[in-house]
Amino acid sequence: MTAPAQSKSPQAPISFRRPRNWVAQVCTAALLFGAFLPPKAAIAQLNAYCQVTQGMASQKEAQRVAAFNGDSGARSQYLALVQQHSNTLRNCRNGAWPQEQAVWLRLYPCDLQPGILEAVLDRIVNLGYNHVYVEVFYSGQVLLPEADNPTAWPSVVQTSGYERRDLFADASAKGRQRGRKVSAWVVSLNFGYSYGTRSDRQQVLARNGQGQDTLAFARSGAISNPEEVFVDPYNLQGQQDFQHMLEAVSRRRPDGVLFDYIRYPRGTGSHSVASQVSDLWIYGDAARQALFQRALNQQGLELIRRYISRGYLVDADLDAVAQLYPNESAPLWQSRTATVTSRPALQQELWRLSVAHAVQGVVDFLTRMGQQVQQQGIPTGSVFFPSGNGTVGSNGYDSRLQHWDRFPTWMGWHPMAYAVCGNTGCILQEIRQVLAAAGPRGTQFVKPVLAGIWGQTTRNRPSLEDQMQALQRSAPEINSVSHFAYSWQDPEFDRNRKFCQL
Repeated sequence: MTAPAQSKSPQAPISFRRPRNWVAQVCTAALLFGAFLPPKAAIAQLNAYCQVTQGMASQKEAQRVAAFNGDSGARSQYLALVQQHSNTLRNCRNGAWPQEQAVWLRLYPCDLQPGILEAVLDRIVNLGYNHVYVEVFYSGQVLLPEADNPTAWPSVVQTSGYERRDLFADASAKGRQRGRKVSAWVVSLNFGYSYGTRSDRQQVLARNGQGQDTLAFARSGAISNPEEVFVDPYNLQGQQDFQHMLEAVSRRRPDGVLFDYIRYPRGTGSHSVASQVSDLWIYGDAARQALFQRALNQQGLELIRRYISRGYLVDADLDAVAQLYPNESAPLWQSRTATVTSRPALQQELWRLSVAHAVQGVVDFLTRMGQQVQQQGIPTGSVFFPSGNGTVGSNGYDSRLQHWDRFPTWMGWHPMAYAVCGNTGCILQEIRQVLAAAGPRGTQFVKPVLAGIWGQTTRNRPSLEDQMQALQRSAPEINSVSHFAYSWQDPEFDRNRKFCQL
């Protein structure tokens, strides 16, 4: 498929409802004095982002190392410092912008080694973060202990002797000990390669009109990451598998659950655009049946069948359905109000119906899963790309079909403002786009995600300081910002933790 040329934008799909360095190398202010100074003096040692100096971070690290090497005196002093730093950072953030500064974190099996999880969380505190988003479901794995993993996915930790160690529960407890909120970050419709290769789950995978499921699509090189295998959001088995995982995670009582990958695959090259019905991931049995159910009469059902089967209509189709169902005056389906019955008009309506059906599957999946979590008193959030709902040319859509502007506003919106243009202009433009769609209450639930490194411009991307200052000037009413990712701030430490043997 060739991507259409850029021209006028197509109509929006109809709606069925009415509306790398060590942390110490990048820390820039002071927290450790909090153990020895009065609260106001301690806070005065912190910079605008509530961060510590390299020397003070090193002093705290020395206390941690001594504590976990058996020095009982050092352990007592270390724990006292942890508590003092918790209080000092809390007081600092209460008077700083934003009041919530969060970071995205992936944990590894080696974080179960004595003192390592403490080191990770201490370094996060040093950077001024008071909320941590821990990735608990990703790459076809779940961050649950093997001995208590009722899900369809293998555990991240599979080392003998560690079957009962609960890394996420440990991170939550130690994070809260440091005054941090700890939320669960879950990949959603990308169930991972391990799931895609299960013989009993092949019917769950999303399928396009070219005879491919998303596993075959990934293996063909049509997407950049062959580990990404997406499921049909309409499939009941897939919904139940995901719900069981959410139930297990929710029992750990996270401070929130953030849903990522609420979309379809983004292909490479021409595969990045959906411009014909066969490009859509609506050919799985569940999605197809749900589409047929959108027909309001037999003529409408028969035209939908013919359209998605062939990819277009011919004039004979209209005569055929009229003869098959002569008691019906016109083909009807949900949201159809037009009385025009010409073949080109009907074909265009069916294209928009098909796109809207694909979009609605994603929105309904997110809504259902979010409601399950929020009913337990746990806040939720959706994570998305501001460009994920884009249009291409006169009749095409971004293949992700991530129409975040239809995501529930009772959950937080976390737009990943990752645009790169050498300055902050394009980043702010993405955030403004989301705020405009969110309406007057937007600043209450829009929580931008920035990518970058403290004190360093990288890959034509401004430093986090520059991005934060620009965002504060542009939208000071926003009070929650997160940074992707902790591994960017501490690449050597992250690499050592990732590749060590437990």
